[in-house]
Amino acid sequence: MIYYFKTITKGVYACIGLFAILSISCKNTENGEANNANKPSLNSFIAQTYKENLINCAAYVDSIQHTQSRQELERYYLEARSLFKAAEPVLAFQDVSNYTFLNAPNILKIEEEDLTNIRLNDPKSFQTLEESIYADNLDMQTIHGAAHLITQRLKLLEKNTDLSYLKDHHILWMLRDALLRVALTGITGYDSPVLEASLSESATVYNTLKSIIIAAKPKFQDKALYDAWLNEINQTIGLLSKGEFISFDRFSFIKNHTNKQLTLFNKTVADWKVKFPFTMAINNDATSAFSNATFNTKHFTDLKNPKTGDAVVQLGQLLFNDPNLSKKGNMSCATCHHKDKAFTDGLQISRGQKRNAPTLTYAALQQKFFYDTRAGSLEGQIVAVVTNQTEFHADLDYLLEKVEQNTAYKPLFDSTYNGKITDFTIRNAIAEYIRSLSPFNSKFDNNINGLENTITDSEKLGFNIFMGKGKCATCHFPPVFNGTIPPAFNETEVELLGVPSKNDTISALVDADLGGFHLFGTAERKYFFKTPTVRNAALTAPYMHNGVYTELAEVVDFYNRGGGAGIGIDLPLQTLPPDPLQLTKKEQQAVVDFMASLTDSNFKK
Repeated sequence: MIYYFKTITKGVYACIGLFAILSISCKNTENGEANNANKPSLNSFIAQTYKENLINCAAYVDSIQHTQSRQELERYYLEARSLFKAAEPVLAFQDVSNYTFLNAPNILKIEEEDLTNIRLNDPKSFQTLEESIYADNLDMQTIHGAAHLITQRLKLLEKNTDLSYLKDHHILWMLRDALLRVALTGITGYDSPVLEASLSESATVYNTLKSIIIAAKPKFQDKALYDAWLNEINQTIGLLSKGEFISFDRFSFIKNHTNKQLTLFNKTVADWKVKFPFTMAINNDATSAFSNATFNTKHFTDLKNPKTGDAVVQLGQLLFNDPNLSKKGNMSCATCHHKDKAFTDGLQISRGQKRNAPTLTYAALQQKFFYDTRAGSLEGQIVAVVTNQTEFHADLDYLLEKVEQNTAYKPLFDSTYNGKITDFTIRNAIAEYIRSLSPFNSKFDNNINGLENTITDSEKLGFNIFMGKGKCATCHFPPVFNGTIPPAFNETEVELLGVPSKNDTISALVDADLGGFHLFGTAERKYFFKTPTVRNAALTAPYMHNGVYTELAEVVDFYNRGGGAGIGIDLPLQTLPPDPLQLTKKEQQAVVDFMASLTDSNFKK
């Protein structure tokens, strides 16, 4: 999530990316073919262009250190940012940690490994520069300090980058990551919180992709496929270049362009005869980001070989609904997670607990569990439920004993785990059942995938607001609409929203639950909670970790006011932008309608 100070529309951004675009396009003729007959290898071309972008970007950022003129600061920033975006496809794939450092939101970064390893890092990133340079009052110390660190990091990257290892599958992964990053974060304002330059910056990214496709022309056996790529990328660049942040139709962009590009990607895999050595978060043959075939769920578990398959899921479902696994024999997982309520319980606070029961749908597609992120896997979360005195009030030995005593389970474990009944196989089976609860078959999914044409104008408008003006998607990232950041899906964010203890906009007080603070006692983690999915939100009332809101409209109103800050709750580390979103009543209702369209079809009556 991005904390921003003000929103500015800058006409100067019409020419953002000019330097980077010219540095690439000057090497090409009008029809996209290289003038130079002695073309370098694809690896050499990518490496050379990438390093040139880093060098020139570093030069402009370095210039920021040596001026106090607002006009020059803005000019140097725009040039540097354009070059950074031109380098982004390679940098984000090649070195995700440095990319994240350079592109980090301008909020305090807290890293907690254990009680002895807690790090608080102030960001020194392009977002720091953007928010500082375009602030009402210039903080030259912050601007020059961030510029210095960014310059040094860029120079270090340029000196130590070796792309000679790149093989065809790396290049295709790089290409796919870039187009997904644009669709899922780039066009949302995620990393351009003040200027809202997301569309022109995304056009710059696509210019880099175009240059790579042109350099890769000899690899294409199917020349029509090569032409299709160029035609599609040129259309996309034109659309993004002419687009306006608030009015841009992101639904149509993803449906008609991102999905088409994923299809071209798969055709290119076949044309180049590429075999991928392994699967990352996104399945290698995915044709949409919004499908039950999109994700490799093994990416979201720390287990090397978790069991999968229908038989394991069915076993897990039986265990999930078995109250005999609790000490008193009166509680199962289903006690707090009812299927008809999208696996929530409809209560403000679950019985005997201190927080609202979150949906288990799409729970598999995250890297942290519980509102305070105290578990790192579904199997680990189940341990906490079993041992919690107000839940199962048992231990793993008791869990194992109860399953072994039920003779009906034995043949099921024989056919799934080779007869091995252990606390792990029990937990793994339950976890696999939960991992099966991500069908991606909602009305919204079916429409964006072209399977039906039933989405209403209000639902479509709501998605576009969610992804744009409302900046909802800068916390609730598509396609899961939770806090796990695409396209790598390696990190699940936590946020400080300033949730009130009561539904009160006059004399609101922050809810007393300190959230993430309870993990390691880090003061800067007070009131932080994991960002949940809004899929199936129409069925999961009440809302927020304390169930303070009973209607989705109330949740949207809370965000529209600026979160806690908008109702008088003063929390300096609030990560939600404090400025009102200025959504009209029609726009707020559209967001509610969009979220309702995310209800999975198996819950429809």
